Amino acid sequence: MREILIIGRGGQGAQTAGNQLARAFFAEGRFVQTFATYGGARRGTPVTASIRADDSPIRLRCDIERADAALCFDDTLLDAAFLRCVDADTMIVVNSTRPKDEFAALGDYRIFPIDGKYVARANDMGKVVNSALLGAFVAVLEHPDIETMCTVIEQTAPAKQQQNVAACRQSYQQLRDSV
Repeated sequence: MREILIIGRGGQGAQTAGNQLARAFFAEGRFVQTFATYGGARRGTPVTASIRADDSPIRLRCDIERADAALCFDDTLLDAAFLRCVDADTMIVVNSTRPKDEFAALGDYRIFPIDGKYVARANDMGKVVNSALLGAFVAVLEHPDIETMCTVIEQTAPAKQQQNVAACRQSYQQLRDSV
């Protein structure tokens, strides 16, 4: 079973990204469990989407204590509370302009930064980074397949479907080239 955390701030799209990722796993025949936690339930407060995906039915009904992978929408959220839920084997994709070596001070973590804002702007998405971050995330996870992820994004994006897919593909390729 793969346990995944997506953390962001209210209004950044972390919940939407979590739902899209869960749909992509489900589309590939995996059993999926997804749930969310909302901090203060208002724009700007930390929110978390939790996803479990497995080849068998998921009977576990508790919070994720140690994630296999994490997607962080804002590098300021890489704090002590977040780091308690990951370990040295956890793959962490973070939306950041900072280079990978600047995260070494946090400890021995597998951090993959991507400038989601740059990719979003380059694809006429403004500051909407969901699709760009999901592309980078599936590049690191190697599941679900990028084609499945793009299909889900195209089906569920409320607007600019082709730009969302292009942002997903660009960040996917960018992370694949750097890993």
